[in-house]
Amino acid sequence: MNANKTSVYIVTAVLAGVLLGYLFFGGNSESHVHEETSIATSEEIWTCSMHPQIRQPESGSCPICGMDLILADNGGSELSENQFRMTENAMQLANVQTEVVGSGASDGQQMLLSGTIKENEETNTVQVSYFTGRIERLQVNYTGETVKKGTLLGRIYSPELVAAQQELLTAAALKESQPQLYDAVRNKLKLWKLSDSQIRKIEDSGAIQENFPIYATVGGIVKEKLVSEGDYVKQGQALFKIANLTSVWAVFDAYENQINSLKVGQSIRIKSQAIPNQNFDSKISFIDQVLTTSTRTIMVRSTLQNNKGLFKPGMFIEGSVSVATKASSERITVPTSSVLWTGERSVVYIKPNPQEPVFEMQEIQLGSKIGNRYEVVEGLSSGDEIVTNGTFTIDAAAQLQGKKSMMNREGEKQ
Repeated sequence: MNANKTSVYIVTAVLAGVLLGYLFFGGNSESHVHEETSIATSEEIWTCSMHPQIRQPESGSCPICGMDLILADNGGSELSENQFRMTENAMQLANVQTEVVGSGASDGQQMLLSGTIKENEETNTVQVSYFTGRIERLQVNYTGETVKKGTLLGRIYSPELVAAQQELLTAAALKESQPQLYDAVRNKLKLWKLSDSQIRKIEDSGAIQENFPIYATVGGIVKEKLVSEGDYVKQGQALFKIANLTSVWAVFDAYENQINSLKVGQSIRIKSQAIPNQNFDSKISFIDQVLTTSTRTIMVRSTLQNNKGLFKPGMFIEGSVSVATKASSERITVPTSSVLWTGERSVVYIKPNPQEPVFEMQEIQLGSKIGNRYEVVEGLSSGDEIVTNGTFTIDAAAQLQGKKSMMNREGEKQ
């Protein structure tokens, strides 16, 4: 009986051990698997949408800007060395916009030039004194005054002219007997720009004018007054500088990469904010051969008729020139807003996969600037998607993640 009880106890102990082993070890195994799965799924990384270098294992606030942290997109093992992701939130905050490049946009066929209205130097004149004397009176006393041809400018006392008038009266009395002397005296006065009517008036009156009138030989705007009342002047001395504004120059600055697209005789359409809703067509009449080193530009000029006085010297204008380019199927252009400059390099950011917020820097070689776009000579292919707005934010994200960027040409080695 005792032996049987002992056997029962042994069997019961074995069964209990097996059961406990299953409960502890079998259950722990399954629990361990669940625990590993739970740990694996709980390995979340939190980051800042504006400072992606911040990476923390739990939610909270960004230590830099104080914004709430967001879950980081931990995908990206398939990205190449210099590709990087941005969160959708960060893209929205930076207002990131993209464009698919290809054959150029229609506005890319117009080259825009900025310029100003200037006086037409070919029509500017200087009013001079044709005889020596003293300025007794000036009728024009300030710059900017408008004068017409024949306007009285002032009066001058000239001993030479007084003597010449006396000679005229003497020669007129001897006109019948000495016609050659009479003609010589008249021609002398004509060389001093006296008109036939002035000479006849002296002959008919028989009186000598001591203070002789000076009349404008051209019309325009008095640009500069060079004498004052009481000044002594010599024959040929300048009295006034007069600008004739019936025609003006439209002067533009063209950059180095625009020079090859411009030719003398090329049509140019001009407009000004001071003259809204009007365009003025002209032709390029002159292209300077010397580059202005301080601005890296050359001067391009056209002539505008200005009989109505619409254009004023100093007025800002914009010129639009249609330029010949490559065939549209071969030409790729990008907006100026998409290009970042660093030294001699020009870079853009491309989006390799249209469905993913993944970006990568791409160096490009630019051609001519046409309007608000650049022609791309090398570095992009038709169909590439590039960033056109928010480019600096994209570049900042690349720098923070150690990727190739505007300031980091190679990127951090992985």
